[in-house]
Amino acid sequence: MKSTLALARSFDRPVRLLLVNQLTINTGFYMLMPYLAGHLSGTLALPAALVGLVLGIRNLSQQGMFLVGGTLADRLGYKPMIVTGCGLRTVAFLLLAMADSLFALVVASALTGFAGALFNPAVRAYLAQEAGERKVEAFAAFNAFYQLGILIGPLIGLVLNGMAFKLVCLVAGLMFAALTIAQMRALPAQAKEQPQERRAVLLDWREALTNRPFLLFSLAMIGSYVLNFQVYLSLPLEIRRVTASELGVTLIFVVSGLMTIAGQARMTAWAARRWRPPQAITWGLVLTGLAFTPLALAAPLASAATTPVGGITHALLLLPVLGTTVLLSLATMIIYPFEMATIVTVGASRMVATYYGLYSTLAGIGIAIGNLLTGWALDLGTQVSLPSLPWLALALIGLGCAVAVKALDRSGRLATSPQTAPTPA
Repeated sequence: MKSTLALARSFDRPVRLLLVNQLTINTGFYMLMPYLAGHLSGTLALPAALVGLVLGIRNLSQQGMFLVGGTLADRLGYKPMIVTGCGLRTVAFLLLAMADSLFALVVASALTGFAGALFNPAVRAYLAQEAGERKVEAFAAFNAFYQLGILIGPLIGLVLNGMAFKLVCLVAGLMFAALTIAQMRALPAQAKEQPQERRAVLLDWREALTNRPFLLFSLAMIGSYVLNFQVYLSLPLEIRRVTASELGVTLIFVVSGLMTIAGQARMTAWAARRWRPPQAITWGLVLTGLAFTPLALAAPLASAATTPVGGITHALLLLPVLGTTVLLSLATMIIYPFEMATIVTVGASRMVATYYGLYSTLAGIGIAIGNLLTGWALDLGTQVSLPSLPWLALALIGLGCAVAVKALDRSGRLATSPQTAPTPA
């Protein structure tokens, strides 16, 4: 079985460039964003409500504009949107370095998000097009490079932030500036397809929003995004509760990143030999749900740990969280490449970026709602003295998603969509 690096080298130059592109994007983004809240509340002394506003605007401008970014990529080309998005993020990060007013911070935050909305759908659509029949393998390599950026970005940011947050912004901005120039020169434009009738944007959106296989698949997968987001929400909260330490929080991302970097290619090859794409997604979702069983089983014991501990007890309290992290990472490694390929299958070939954009928007809405419900479940579990309640609820969500995808597979909806089905002669 191929290693991740060997898998990446097996592709043509455009795919390899897109992988390096995503590695650089994530490195620059994650060297800055984890420390932005501390800068806003500490250096700039903004109240918590305004910190939440600035961060929320970034998320809203990205998730809410993914559909627009995807549509522009389909109409204007993938490369122009990738270059424009990276250039816009250069401006946003340099503005963050200088911003000392709320207005400037809001503008910089909005530009940061909108930049992501421009290049994210375009990168995925370009990768899917260039990979051809090897979409699953391409997205496996993509996920590994994606996670590598998440792993090394915060480490670089930690060093730079120790000197000055402005230095973090400047270095991240310069990285995006260099990436913008490199892509302008080295990234080929995607291959030209046969000319097609240009339609109004609203007609394209209507087509996507009435594509039942795509919508049903998107809705079935929303729960998996809610569960994976728990590495940012419930898992850190649980670690801080039982250990009163940030060490375990860092460990979550280190474990997840290293597992994906080392094992993504092998895991994808293993799954591809055994299952069709919908089956791989289904079993991955089952594993996503089961990932929360260690926490559900350990919750009654962990709830008794009300004071900070150390030594062996500290390590034992971390084990259920790390067990959940390992299982979630394995599940994501199984699901992600097949999931990204399936979006192309159930979408329309002339609107790939639009479908990726709409898919990301729907996932973002689901995460927002899911986070509210997860927070409510965590509070309720404490109030009614049922500490396992939130973890069991999350497990049921994963299993429910698996049942939904399996039902779609049995109905034949994931084989192709009306828009991609061949026209009878």
